[in-house]
Amino acid sequence: MCRLHASFPFLHLIPVPIDFAFQAMAERSDRAPARWRRPFLRWLDGVEAGWAVPLLVGSFVAVWTLYLAIAYAGGGLHPDTLEAWTLGQHFAWGYHKHPPLSGWIAAGWTAVFPLSDRSLQLMAMVNAGLALIFVDLISRQFVTGHKRILVLLLLMLTPAYQFHAQRFNANSVLLATWPLATWCFLRAFETRAPLWAAAAGCTTALAMVGKYYSIFLVTSFALAALAHPARRAYFTSASPWISVVIGLAALSPHIYWLATTGAPTFTYALAHAGGNAATSFREVRYFLLGLVAAMSVSAVLWVLVAGTRLKQFPADFAAMSPGLRLLFYVTIGTIVLPVTTSLVMGTDLPSLWALQGLFLFAVLVVCGTSYPIERFYTVNLTVTVAGVALAAVSIAAPIHAVWRNDHGYEEGRNLYAQAASEVTRQWREFTGEPMTTVSGDEALAFATAFYSPDHPRFGHEDVLGLARKTLLDRGWAALCFRDQEPCIRWMELASSRTGHFVRREFTVQATLWGRPGLSREVVVLMVRPRGIRMIPKSAADDFSASRRATE
Repeated sequence: MCRLHASFPFLHLIPVPIDFAFQAMAERSDRAPARWRRPFLRWLDGVEAGWAVPLLVGSFVAVWTLYLAIAYAGGGLHPDTLEAWTLGQHFAWGYHKHPPLSGWIAAGWTAVFPLSDRSLQLMAMVNAGLALIFVDLISRQFVTGHKRILVLLLLMLTPAYQFHAQRFNANSVLLATWPLATWCFLRAFETRAPLWAAAAGCTTALAMVGKYYSIFLVTSFALAALAHPARRAYFTSASPWISVVIGLAALSPHIYWLATTGAPTFTYALAHAGGNAATSFREVRYFLLGLVAAMSVSAVLWVLVAGTRLKQFPADFAAMSPGLRLLFYVTIGTIVLPVTTSLVMGTDLPSLWALQGLFLFAVLVVCGTSYPIERFYTVNLTVTVAGVALAAVSIAAPIHAVWRNDHGYEEGRNLYAQAASEVTRQWREFTGEPMTTVSGDEALAFATAFYSPDHPRFGHEDVLGLARKTLLDRGWAALCFRDQEPCIRWMELASSRTGHFVRREFTVQATLWGRPGLSREVVVLMVRPRGIRMIPKSAADDFSASRRATE
């Protein structure tokens, strides 16, 4: 990659073939393209007309949503997605683990679209599609034509916008918020206009209520502005101060929530800290290697595109435009700041926390080139991206679905719907009322909240306390897989502190297109709501063949 070489010197180790004949072939192809290339070239002609990018992104969303529908046909949604939806059903300015943006989006989506696996899979990919649209808004500040397409194609060859995006959570929600905030910041710095300054403040606040990791992006904005040659003009204007005031105002409800609830999200975040020097260095090494691995395919293909023109990198870097130089400083900050924090505080640092920042490298790489890129290469990359997507849908997705039906997931997601249906049936027969609260294993509880027709609220925090009168009044159910020893021990502790409960076990089995798959045992603890009469024992015996009860 071109601009990427400054931050990732390993790219200089990749052999670059000196193949002038291949370069000449690319030029000839642009002058007299083969017939099969002409539809692609007409599409590239539509970039500046405004329809080529939406067509590319729309096709990307459609194909990868289809992939998710096939690959997870016998499996439920990822636990993180279920968590976002479950918590979002009860609007709050914050939740116990993460800031609230992912929950708000999931709740808002299902207020309009159907409540189903396919609907939320589409939501996850629409989020990825919006991320690519926002990246294009940045690219068009520096380049025109098919170079904008090249940026998006390189990103589509990373795992961030398909596999990372499909588990919609506090990390993947940043795929869209980071480029949006970056675009607004670039515009605010360049124009110093009040409206762009306000937009920068709002979008950085939006990124912060997505995940606190965004503090590294916000801090990178400030440091990049300080390092830029135009810093005096920017900081003597009203622009940065408008951004700060608007950003804090937008964050104020969440800040108030933190102040009045004991800041549980900070407690959860700090649980990732406390490592020693050895673990910190290991975390940093894996963090950097993970990012290199995520960009490796795109990096190799870019080297093939640039060819011998890579030698122009020093001159291109020296001639970098002011806007790209500002973006370069932001990019460096998003890598150096988390690495420094991890080394100082001993925090965990998985590379997936930073995947939303890969767009910064792609923009710098393509937009920083002073030489034209033949459309021959853009068409070839388009065909490559399309080929990968079609192979994933037609080959990888069915294989994945069949394999998971037989071997399952560690979290048991291909058994979620069955477990939720059975516990709902048993609860209604036990109490005669809808289930209102569910607990136990978090993933199973979130799944029950989503897949059960009663859509009970997640009550893990309440149940652990076992003291709230309202909780005991309405009753609750808890689920664990039989092989989850910590959850079973918790269930035994919970049952020892409350009365009027039954404990039962049942078996659930996965199915895929009518084909039976693996099975697992589920243990259920049900605490009867106060005021509900105990049902006759003979009736209780009917609804569980493997009944284990304590009454």
